Parts: sequence; structure tokens; C-alpha cells
Amino acid sequence: MARATTYVTDSGAPGNGSRELYYDSYFGLHAAKIGPGELYASKRNIMIVTVLGSCVSACLQDPVSRIGGMNHFMLPDRSGNNTLLSEPARYGAHAMEMLINNLLSMGARRERLEAKVFGAGRVLAGMSDVGARNAQFALDYLERERIPVRARDVGGENARKVYQFVETGRILVKEINKLRNDTVISRERAYATEIGNKRISGGDIEMFAE
Repeated sequence: MARATTYVTDSGAPGNGSRELYYDSYFGLHAAKIGPGELYASKRNIMIVTVLGSCVSACLQDPVSRIGGMNHFMLPDRSGNNTLLSEPARYGAHAMEMLINNLLSMGARRERLEAKVFGAGRVLAGMSDVGARNAQFALDYLERERIPVRARDVGGENARKVYQFVETGRILVKEINKLRNDTVISRERAYATEIGNKRISGGDIEMFAE
């Protein structure tokens, strides 16, 4: 079965779907790297890293419990109304809900959650501006859920590398120049094809753990 959606979390306990971390010597922290269709949530002092082109990441944190996480998603490139009742929006809503639910299961409080939103570059030639739709969906969703957006960096033509420091909520964003966009574009085109071919409905979105 095509794996259009992969969700991995780290509760601080060994096993149970935890992703193997790598050590980043520059920042002096263990880190988890996520790709398209993945999320990572943790209550440990680690860093979550992703690279975004047209995709969007919502970085959420409870600043009191210091629990945080990041997702990385793209809406299928379909025309039509992107309300919560549309198929593409249901896909995005699932990605957001899974991140929120994982944070709450670790002890975060919904009323304390804060968001920062990144990505949505126009890097996929030949497609509609799916990046803009991704960003608008994420922002609209967070507004409906009454989760305040403390920062955003969306749009433009280049990809971004995003670093989320879970314990502090600090975010670093590095713009990737056009010469290095090819790998990001290739990865996101494959992801867009996968989710575009997958029937999106509430009962057909599956959760996987690594």
C-alpha cells in the first residue's frame, strides 16, 4: 500500500514508534528529521528538522510543559473548495489533528498551544500554487482551533530548512538557494503524485509508526 502519510512520535520512552535520532554537533543536540507526510512530537530537549518547498510545516508548542512538535504536509493538487468538508482539506486536517493529539497525549494543554507556520514556496513548476493553498489552509485551521500563530514565514520561490528546538520553542529558518532546490522539488513531486493518486477520505487515511 502506498504510504502517503507517516506519523512518528517520541514520548521519551524506548521503542513504541520512536524514531532514531542523530546527533547534530553544530547545535549540540540530538535531532529528528522529518519528510513530506510525517510529523514528530516530543517532550525532550531535542531538535526537529525538515526541508520545505511547496509543503507547509506547523510547529506547535506548549511553552509551559515544553512539549512541542512539527508536521510536514501538502494538500493534494485538486481544484475546488478547500473547506473542512472537501477531500483535500480533510487530508490537511488529519495532519494537524494528529500533531495536536500527540502533543496532548504527552501532557501538553490545548489552551496553551502556540503555532509557527513555515514553507509554501512556489517551487513546483507546472502545478497550481499549491504552496499558497497549503499555507492558507494551515492558518485558517489554526484560527478555527483558536491556536495563536506567533510567527510565520511562507511564500516566495525558494525552499527552506526549518529547525524547531522543542524545549524552548525557538525556530531557525534557512533559505535554500535555487541551485539546491532540485532535491526538494524531486521529493515533493513524488509526494504530490502519491497523495494525488490516493483516495482521501476520513476512513482511508491510515496512521503508520516507524
